[in-house]
Amino acid sequence: MKIASWNVNSIRSRQERVEQWLAQQAPDVLCVQETKVTDDAFPAAPFRALGYEPVIHGQKTYNGVAILSRAPVTEVRRGFDDSEAEAGARLVAARCGPVWVYSAYVPNGQVVGSEQWGVKLRWLARLRATLERHHKPTDAVVVCGDFNVAPEARDVHDPEFWKTQVLFHPQAREALHHLCEFGLVDTFRLHSEAHGAYSWWDYRALGFPRNLGLRIDLVLASNGLAGRCTAAAIDREARKGPLPSDHAPVLAEFDLS
Repeated sequence: MKIASWNVNSIRSRQERVEQWLAQQAPDVLCVQETKVTDDAFPAAPFRALGYEPVIHGQKTYNGVAILSRAPVTEVRRGFDDSEAEAGARLVAARCGPVWVYSAYVPNGQVVGSEQWGVKLRWLARLRATLERHHKPTDAVVVCGDFNVAPEARDVHDPEFWKTQVLFHPQAREALHHLCEFGLVDTFRLHSEAHGAYSWWDYRALGFPRNLGLRIDLVLASNGLAGRCTAAAIDREARKGPLPSDHAPVLAEFDLS
């Protein structure tokens, strides 16, 4: 089972790109972030024509997440099922075949120490609490998305600069680590020790051609699935060409036989 994740930075702007990528890569599941459309405006029909059933949780202009699945979808959850206010449409989960798949768009945090910074740290804690309510680490669970946190120094082009910023601050990394302590494994690191392998590059200052990036898009597999992960990659090629997203898709494959 091939599971992928891609922050497309507007599904309407990147629809053709996503359709072409699905035809080329043929993942069983694609988690999408920053769709930036309401549910009724999501272009579901073209994806159904490709064999993918969309599970959508959107809002106008900002945020928005989705799961496109060729595997049968039998259960769906949107947002957190706790008593706290939502920070936008940022989380959707579905049982796709035998695997529970989460598509997550973690808040950026804006500025370290700000109110939104606290929302980001709390959001990651709420995600762990949600996993604890519904799953055990031995269950088949994959949490995909734009985490807006780079896990390690080798995931950042300039760790000294970024350690004071929201995408690599020690508090953000600790919050991500706490989430993973539920029993989640970074699939990319199961198959690569590479430095300089990034999934996001700023549009400005020739960030992509100069490879001034961060690896903030992750496919996290539960302990119950991590041992079955046979491959993982970042599709840097998909960041090339006209009008790209500022993120590249990330993928992991699992042997479920």
